[in-house]
Amino acid sequence: MENIFAKIAEIKSSGQVAALCIITATSGSAPRKAGAKMIVTAAGVSYGTIGGGQLERQVTEQALELCRQRQPVTLHIDLKDDTAMHCGGKVSVYVEPLLPDERLVIFGAGHVGAALARLARMLGFAVTLVDNRENLTKPLTNEGFEVIAEEYIPAAQNLATNDHSFLVVTTPQHRYDHEVTGILAQKPYRYLGMIGSRRKVAEAQRYFREHKILDQQAIDKIDMPIGIPFNAQTPAEIAISILAKIIDVRNS
Repeated sequence: MENIFAKIAEIKSSGQVAALCIITATSGSAPRKAGAKMIVTAAGVSYGTIGGGQLERQVTEQALELCRQRQPVTLHIDLKDDTAMHCGGKVSVYVEPLLPDERLVIFGAGHVGAALARLARMLGFAVTLVDNRENLTKPLTNEGFEVIAEEYIPAAQNLATNDHSFLVVTTPQHRYDHEVTGILAQKPYRYLGMIGSRRKVAEAQRYFREHKILDQQAIDKIDMPIGIPFNAQTPAEIAISILAKIIDVRNS
């Protein structure tokens, strides 16, 4: 059987939602012993086994529901009374949601982008920076950050995102901010924010409408001006403002 832990990592990095099912205790006769594991994805695909038959079908149904509720549960199943299995024993199964890795993609590796990357990694985000300025990205690469060393616009066009993606646009030029944000807003995401003053935001909104890039509903979903409003001045303070907003979205 394939390595269940490698499969967990693969599922989480691919953006899928799934549930890990582990037999934690048994009594009497049971098809598998404590420690047996199975993964059930939200699409209903399973990996591994906890014993097959009606037991596995019942746990799979609960796991699919858990993929929607995203709360761990422990199931206590009497194999004779609850599943009509002839084993006659009892099984406890812990079912835990497997949520996708929280990925933060930052367009622009300048002072704010770099500060945000370092802070976000401390809070468990998998951080990717997009910038082709080697003098800025080389130190970040040396720190272990993933860097996409491409022009902003093609990188935004080619970026694969999902409903759990966090996206921040803080490039060195307004036109890049506008174009990149317009591209990203048409992709799935959990959070999208664009840095800028209120005047710059108004210009971006006008750009989106006049060029029929985004409708008003899509515009309203973008966090701009980005972050939690407070009197932030330094790049680190601005990064804290942005990360505070991202955390608020993540925990909502």
